[in-house]
Amino acid sequence: MKCDVILAGVGGQGVLSVASIIAHAAVNEGFNVRQSEVHGMAQRGGAVLAHLRISDTPIASDLVPRGGADMIISMEPLESLRYGAWLVPSGILITAADPFVNITNYPEPDGIIALVRKFPSHRIIEAAGLAKETGLARAENMVMVGAASPFLPLKAETLENTIIHAFAGKEAAVITANTKAFHLGRQAAA
Repeated sequence: MKCDVILAGVGGQGVLSVASIIAHAAVNEGFNVRQSEVHGMAQRGGAVLAHLRISDTPIASDLVPRGGADMIISMEPLESLRYGAWLVPSGILITAADPFVNITNYPEPDGIIALVRKFPSHRIIEAAGLAKETGLARAENMVMVGAASPFLPLKAETLENTIIHAFAGKEAAVITANTKAFHLGRQAAA
């Protein structure tokens, strides 16, 4: 078994937190994991990319080869299109619906969504709205972990327990909101 994932977004959206949660859950299930991160501008709004490789056999490289990703998880629809060429033909593209308009010539959002819909397998997740339902707008990234979870070779309960552990130092309301975000994302992708 192998699962290669590209995670994309912009600084401040929690791309690296999504990668970390999935990677730790995979390790907790006994898989081999390799992760690599590329930060754009070292501030909010710069491009952020992570490669995540999960396998039951040794992994030679941190980087997912072009045309080799089983999944793209994007916190922002334009960023999802940037990495479309990395997806295998049978792969799935999962993106948050709301654009993060960080450039003056950001393309028309409806046009971006139309291009996302051309991928044979895709999910467009209303992550911002679902996060607000939890009472914690910053939980969009955990919504996206949930949205990706049905397509990952990991148990939902392992991912949920990893989220709980990641937020263990926070107050109970933060843990509850993030686990609720996970479940809402999972339901949205189903």
